Amino acid sequence: MAPWGGRFRFPLYLRLWLAVVLAVVLLTLAFGYLWRATAQQAPAREVIIRDQAGDIVGRVNQRAAWVPGQGLEFQVAMNDGTTLIVQLPPRQRRAGEGPSTRPWVRASDTLFWILGITALAVAIGAYPIVRRLTQRLDGLRRGVERWGEGDLSVRVDEHGSDELAFVAQRFNHAAERLQALLTSHRSLLANASHELRSPLARIRMGVELLGPEASPAFQEEIRRNIAELDQLIDEILLASRLDARETDIGSFEAVDLTGLAAEECAHADAELLPPQDGQPLVVQGVAKLLRRAVRNLLENARRYSHGPVRVELAREGELVALRVRDRGPGVPPAERERIFEPFYRLPGASEQHGGVGLGLSLVRSIAQRHRGSAACVDQEGGGACFVLRLPARER
Repeated sequence: MAPWGGRFRFPLYLRLWLAVVLAVVLLTLAFGYLWRATAQQAPAREVIIRDQAGDIVGRVNQRAAWVPGQGLEFQVAMNDGTTLIVQLPPRQRRAGEGPSTRPWVRASDTLFWILGITALAVAIGAYPIVRRLTQRLDGLRRGVERWGEGDLSVRVDEHGSDELAFVAQRFNHAAERLQALLTSHRSLLANASHELRSPLARIRMGVELLGPEASPAFQEEIRRNIAELDQLIDEILLASRLDARETDIGSFEAVDLTGLAAEECAHADAELLPPQDGQPLVVQGVAKLLRRAVRNLLENARRYSHGPVRVELAREGELVALRVRDRGPGVPPAERERIFEPFYRLPGASEQHGGVGLGLSLVRSIAQRHRGSAACVDQEGGGACFVLRLPARER
């Protein structure tokens, strides 16, 4: 599975931090804009015009209009009905003084810078808090991911006393219960399979002692049932070992898949189509298990096929593909995943065909233990096609 950074362009901690920073920046810009828009106008002032005698000849209480380059202007209504414009030119700047002498504009600039510095401080201070929170989330995600891939022994960190710590505790508790349940289940299967060996041996001995009194057909039927039961026990034991990841399944070595398939095809009377380039296809694996997977695919194809069975080998990039094709009734698309479940049979399949329902399940388990895959795909002309893909051995 791809790592966190490979699947998401922006990790969660970065998105949370950017959300905090963006909110502070937008708030700063909005507040600064409103403050500056308000500060562009001078505050309301009362302007009184008197004559030489001291009598009021004009009076107004209004907000001055700022005229760029000319200063402030007031329109004063005189007592005689005329309007007088009173202008206050801008004060001459002293050496080293800034371009604006309006105190309210200087105050807005100062406040804007204060807000900007505050936003920067919030952005810097929020990063470690957000990162610490999302690091714990990331640790929980990695643990759940590994657990989902089959490592049931993984546990996540439970430090803290918040909601994340509670989720981690509940996950660990559920993982422990499930691991104990699966361990008990595997132990039960292994012990039951082992205990069935003894009565099978006694039944087999009893069949041999039946003598001429029993008909050959009866003896053959008992032998067939014994062989089927023996095969079931063997496949249950193998399935339990494959499911237990901590169990040693054998030593991995270089296996010539072309030669192995040729031997199995000769025993099953199947046609083999080797790679077109004639080069051997070598994989790294347990030869006994790979042979079992190929044999199960051939037996399944021969059981249902109405014609010859064909095996094709090819290289697909870094993988080696083995295809087993038959001319049987085929597998409906809706059932192509379920047929790999243990003990699952297609609707209408008769037990007289043989098999115990674990063959294809073992094929997929063997493929997964070799970092490969097994699937049922479409085939032109009818029938079924099973594909076993395994990583090619590095040269």
